[in-house]
Amino acid sequence: RTLSLFYTQGGLLAALDRLARAALESVGEGAKIIVLSDREVVLSHAENAESAEYLSHAENAESAEVSPPDPARAGRGAARRRIPSLLAVAAVNKALAEAGVRPSVGVVVESGEVREVHHFAVLLGFGATAVNPWLALATVSEVGRADAVKAAANYVGAVCKGLMKILSKMGISTLRSYRSARIFEAVGLGPKLVGEYFAGVASPVGGLELEDIERRLAEAGAADAAPVLPPGGQYRFRKDGEEHLWTPQRVADFRESVRAGDYARFHRYTDSIDNDSGVTLRSRFAFREGAGVPLDEVEPVEEIVKHFVGGAMSLGSLSPEAHETIALALNGLGTMSNCGEGGENPERFGTDRNSAIKQVASGRFGVTIGYLRSAKDLQIKVAQGAKPGEGGQLPARKVDAFVARLRHAKPGTTLISPPPHHDIYSIEDLAQLIYDLRCANPNARVSVKLVSEAGVGTVAAGVAKAHADVVVVSGFDGGTGAAPLTSVKHAGVPWEPGLAEAHQTLVKNDLRARVKLQVDGQLRTGRDIVVGALLGADEFAFGTSMLVSLGCIQCRNCNLDSCPVGIATQKPELRAKFAGRPEHLQTYFRFLAQEVREQLAALGYRSLAEARGHAERLVAKEGRFDFGDLFSHAESAENAESTLVTRHSSLVTSPARWAPDDYDQRELVPAILPALPSPVRLARAIRNADRSVGAGLSGEIVARFGADGLPDGSVQVDFRGVAGQSFGAFLARGVTFALRGEANDYVGKGLSGGLIAILPPEAREGDVLAGNVIAYGATSGAIYVGGRAGERFGIRNSGATLVAEGIGDHGCEYMTGGVALILGPTGVNFAAGMTGGVAYVLDETGDLDLSCNLDSVDLFPVEAGSDDEAALRALLAEHAARTGSPKARRILDGWPSFRPRFVRVSPTGGVSP
Repeated sequence: RTLSLFYTQGGLLAALDRLARAALESVGEGAKIIVLSDREVVLSHAENAESAEYLSHAENAESAEVSPPDPARAGRGAARRRIPSLLAVAAVNKALAEAGVRPSVGVVVESGEVREVHHFAVLLGFGATAVNPWLALATVSEVGRADAVKAAANYVGAVCKGLMKILSKMGISTLRSYRSARIFEAVGLGPKLVGEYFAGVASPVGGLELEDIERRLAEAGAADAAPVLPPGGQYRFRKDGEEHLWTPQRVADFRESVRAGDYARFHRYTDSIDNDSGVTLRSRFAFREGAGVPLDEVEPVEEIVKHFVGGAMSLGSLSPEAHETIALALNGLGTMSNCGEGGENPERFGTDRNSAIKQVASGRFGVTIGYLRSAKDLQIKVAQGAKPGEGGQLPARKVDAFVARLRHAKPGTTLISPPPHHDIYSIEDLAQLIYDLRCANPNARVSVKLVSEAGVGTVAAGVAKAHADVVVVSGFDGGTGAAPLTSVKHAGVPWEPGLAEAHQTLVKNDLRARVKLQVDGQLRTGRDIVVGALLGADEFAFGTSMLVSLGCIQCRNCNLDSCPVGIATQKPELRAKFAGRPEHLQTYFRFLAQEVREQLAALGYRSLAEARGHAERLVAKEGRFDFGDLFSHAESAENAESTLVTRHSSLVTSPARWAPDDYDQRELVPAILPALPSPVRLARAIRNADRSVGAGLSGEIVARFGADGLPDGSVQVDFRGVAGQSFGAFLARGVTFALRGEANDYVGKGLSGGLIAILPPEAREGDVLAGNVIAYGATSGAIYVGGRAGERFGIRNSGATLVAEGIGDHGCEYMTGGVALILGPTGVNFAAGMTGGVAYVLDETGDLDLSCNLDSVDLFPVEAGSDDEAALRALLAEHAARTGSPKARRILDGWPSFRPRFVRVSPTGGVSP
């Protein structure tokens, strides 16, 4: 039964109630599918009859079911209004659920509102069984009228892919599980509205109630008769369209001011944003009056700029010229640029072109021990507001030979980093990664990047307890230099509530003095910085505005590799047009710092550190938002204030770091380093409390001998016992670890040229000798496991040689290079997303095709006399020599009968996360 979303009597609340009752009545009369439709329908003249408030189309009135909208009727009568489809779904879904009949009824939304993937996602997430975007389909069919069917199919395909991406980001496998899950947050909806129709949804700053929406519907109805559609401008600035922070005039004022050193024009740019823009939550804040201080008493520009850092933008999303210019500029100011997730050219390590912040989540692109040792800050990106789960994404057109080399991938292949959940399942796993990084580079601080969302304070507290130095709260409106445009929308919430929650939670749990708080997300003006400080921030990360200072003209085609000013492109002819200079960016940061000084002086603060956390100095402008929770001053903030000011006075002065009980510094480094470069061999006992063994030694080796490590075989350590997590993590070239015993998770994480062999305590087959996530993100070296290993073996291996005698699920996922040999079962989902390297599997049951993910790979036999056969036999011999494997020896001895059972798994193309 089809129910109309138009109403002519009463208010919106009454219309929603009638719609819900109509749905229940329809189900009671036997309807199994309720269609909520806003197609134009022909109402009877008895518009005052309640029956006309919803239209139950007769089954034989087929023309009424599909009749197109009649423009002549649009907006007729001020009382003729339409229920928003999301409210309709929420009201009907709630009524059916409360009556206990929802599982047996389908709810279909037939709406002209629905255009983008997010619209579908929200409707499905609040209970819709299916969605018919009738106006969108009609529009694409008209635009592509030469082949309307193909155009409509392309649109449907794009929506389906977008929904699958959302499900993937949320860790949900089926649409059935996503439907009615309500995994959303609201920005700008009031508590009564949320409580009635969107129960369970967080809405941290309040906002519109039902009567406000009804008033807006009335205003929209009056404008419906306009002959021209609004210009839009959701993704790009359009005159009279959606408001953006960047307008053509602001871009011009900003660029010219920093190029000419014109502070007055810079003020014109910032005044335009501070006074005339209403697109951010902070635009609804005002400062509470207070006694000021003389400007000359406020900390100088040179100190304030040290609180400014570069946001993560990878070499690949940016051109090498732009990427290096940012590093030069920020190093010159005494602060730090962020290399992003794309790795970095080793030639820049140790120079003034080096990015001091290095992003890492063990399997991220280009993470080696040399990369880790070249950093002042190691940033673990768990999520970011703009594109959680899509960090490091590059379209194939931007992956040239140089970028592919840095990312250990193939040119011309779309790249997406593995999502963090591949090696971070809990706060304990995050703590282990922090521990790994501490050992690998004890001189660097460790930061963790989180998305602004409800509950981020709890996560921030966990991060602080896991001994990170910095918590980064990233807002929803970050840009992207490479990912699809739709990835910058509808993910996370503004940074203001997330930052306030993180600061308050840390203070209340006496954790605030342990960490700095950094905020990230479309910061523009000195006022933005001071607002961030009052809400609790110590540091401030910039992305898009840095690019504009270097010449970006906001074309919004970064992902197309066609940037006309040579910033977000890899094409040589476009890169040649890059005209940005480090001095331009330095001028921007100095101007910004001067504005901060002026704002601080007016408020009566002498430094950013002194202003931090004093949210009581903020008040709300008139409007429907409720900022009470944001503006509360945490009770114990004053207790920590003096400590915070001392320990966090500038970017380069880090808090006193927690020092791990590093096995390497205790057992290996004193015995090995003084003897190098002469060959060294020693034996050591190991137990499962000994974690990250090898990371510290490797860090010291590359710090002394360079990123390439040592000649092969320079160091041999024979262990006996049970190794803790991350045994051999980031192991440098020239180091060999032989363990007689067994090891926990993360063996050889980020392997960087070293060699690891795990031997069973006794010469027998079938034992599980290594845990999960072995060789995650390995770039070179070898691992030989003389027994079975756990799940996620070899994920994102890009150059190492790996051997195990059976593995769990998801083996060799996202592999881009190297060789894997599996002498036993693989578990399910083997080789998913594999785009490089080769895997050989002993398929003794003959059903590898059932457990292998064939989306991006093909299976081939190993032919007699082939290169595959020679490579296999050599690898088996090496494995037998390293581990004493009875199985490897038996296979070699019976080679003619075993060879036909081997299968070569090779990539055919596809995506390389």
